[in-house]
Amino acid sequence: MSISLSPNTQAILLLTAPLIAGRSEPSSDLLTPSEYKRLAGFLRDKQRQPADMLALDANDLFVECQHLIDSNRIKRLLNRGFLLSQAIERWQTRAIWVVSRADGEYPRRLKMRLKHDAPPILYGCGEMAILDTGGLAVVGSRNVDDAMLEYTEGIGQLTAKARRTLVSGGARGIDQAAMRGALGTGGKVAGVLADSLERTALNREHRNFLMDGQLVLISPYDPLAGFNVGHAMQRNKLIYALADAALVVSSDYEKGGTWGGAVEQLDKFRLVPIYIRSSGDMGKGLEALRQKGALSWPNPRDPDAFATVFDVTLPSDSEAKALELLGKMTTFKTNTEVAADLNVSKSQAKKWLQRLVEEGVMEKHTKPVKYGPKLQRSFLE
Repeated sequence: MSISLSPNTQAILLLTAPLIAGRSEPSSDLLTPSEYKRLAGFLRDKQRQPADMLALDANDLFVECQHLIDSNRIKRLLNRGFLLSQAIERWQTRAIWVVSRADGEYPRRLKMRLKHDAPPILYGCGEMAILDTGGLAVVGSRNVDDAMLEYTEGIGQLTAKARRTLVSGGARGIDQAAMRGALGTGGKVAGVLADSLERTALNREHRNFLMDGQLVLISPYDPLAGFNVGHAMQRNKLIYALADAALVVSSDYEKGGTWGGAVEQLDKFRLVPIYIRSSGDMGKGLEALRQKGALSWPNPRDPDAFATVFDVTLPSDSEAKALELLGKMTTFKTNTEVAADLNVSKSQAKKWLQRLVEEGVMEKHTKPVKYGPKLQRSFLE
C-alpha cells in the first residue's frame, strides 16, 4: 500500500501522533484520545473535517474550537510538518502504511463495531484486506508451559485448515504460538500490536509472510513506540472487534491484559462470543470468566466442527445476566426453583439450563431432575 497520506490523515497525525522518527521525545502538546474524540465530534457537527484545519483560512475554525482545545496548542501541533515528512520517509522505507478513520481504506469492522472509539490512526504492514475477514481471536498469558504452547499452536493450525483468519496480539506466549501455528499451516493472520510495530515488521521470521500476503501487522501506536501497559490494555478491544469469535486459552485472575480484555468484552462491549479453554487445569482466571458468561470451548477436531464455534448468537442483556447467575450456582436445583429465583417461566428457565448443560457449564441429574455446577476435569483431554 502506498504511503501517500490523505489531507485528513496528515492533519490527524499532526494533532495526535508522536512522530518519533525525528525526535527522541514526543510533543507534550499531543491531543489525548478523549480530546481528539471531542474535537472530531465538534468538526462533524459543523460539517467540517480535520483537513480543514490545514487550510490557509483556518483561523476562524481555530477560534470556534477554542472552548475545546486551546487554539495556540492546535497551531503548534499543526506546524510539525517537517517532523511529519521525516516520519513518512522512515515509514516508506520500511513498507509501513498509515490510514486514518477519515479514510475509505480504514478497516470497516473497527469503524462499525467501535464507532467513534475506533483509533483515529492505524499503522500497519502487510495485506490490509485481511483485517475485514473476521475469524478467531486467540488470546492468553505470556508465561505458559510447553504443553500449553503446543495446544495453542494446534488451535492456530486448525484455524488455518478451516480457512479462517486468526487474530491475536503478537505478544510472546499464547499469542505468538497461535500465530505461529496458523502461519505455518498456510493460514492468514492479523496481529494487533501494542508496541514495536517497526521492529516486528522487520523481523526476518515475519518478512516472507508479510510479502506473501499471509500476515498483516497493525498498531494504533507509533511504529517506534515501546511497551506501555496502558497501550497493551487498550489494544485488546481491537483484537475482539476484528474477530467473529474469541478463545481465551489462559488468564490470570483479576489482573493482566488478557483478564482485563476478556472482562471488558463480557461486561461491556460484547462484540463476539467469548470461549475459554475447557480441557486441562483451567485455573482460577478461566473459571471466573466462565462464571461471567464465557462459553466452554467445544474442542473441535476438524474444520467442519470448527465452523460451529461461529454459529453462537450473543444473548440479550437480560439473558446474559441470567446465564451469568446460573453459571455461579453452587447447588443443584429443579427448573421450577430456578424459574422462581429468576422470576421467569419454567420453560424459559429450562431452556437456559439446557443450554448451559450443552456448553458443559452445568450438568443434569435425574430422579428427580435437577441442574447444578459441572465438576471441572483436571487433565488434558
